[in-house]
Amino acid sequence: MSETDNERTALDPEKPLWDKIFTVHPLVVIGTVEEDGNHDLAPKHMAFPLGWDNYFGFVCTPRHGTYQNIKRTGEFTVSYPKPDNVLFTSLTATMRCGDDDTLPDLSPIPTFSATKIEGSFIQKAYLFFECEKIQIIDNFGENSLILGKIIAAQAQKEYLRNASHDENDQLYQHPLLAYIAPGRFAEIKETHAFPFPEKFKK
Repeated sequence: MSETDNERTALDPEKPLWDKIFTVHPLVVIGTVEEDGNHDLAPKHMAFPLGWDNYFGFVCTPRHGTYQNIKRTGEFTVSYPKPDNVLFTSLTATMRCGDDDTLPDLSPIPTFSATKIEGSFIQKAYLFFECEKIQIIDNFGENSLILGKIIAAQAQKEYLRNASHDENDQLYQHPLLAYIAPGRFAEIKETHAFPFPEKFKK
């Protein structure tokens, strides 16, 4: 047994694990529409593609307006912020800072409208999805998994993969934002090709 093996620490699976260690996640902003027609934006980091086709999911809680809005309207938007948009992304979380359900003033955050559904995106992002709700699965403790189908998408041209561009250089020039849970973020600009086995297929 190596010295590293001896340094492992058992974690109690009866208690939440995710605050005990740092983990890497994407950071997205989910857009929904309130009952009064106001647009709501909320950051989420437990968010991911659902397989190789155009499906998207994220974790939310019924206590948040995002969940209730999607349950009612069946629609939501997804913005992938750029690293230089961390401040505006943070501002979308201000609804959780108050003692009531009053929405914050999101007017300082530059946004634009979705094309096929009712909703907004943050401008300083590089990838944008418009989604229709497929299903909401409750009872992951106090949380729920919201599943959607992407029905429209846009991307900043400089972020699209291009065979004529070196991927390492492209990511260096146009870095990605990662959320380092809990409570930190990183700008990803230095990357390496993954050493897949020969003839590997997804």
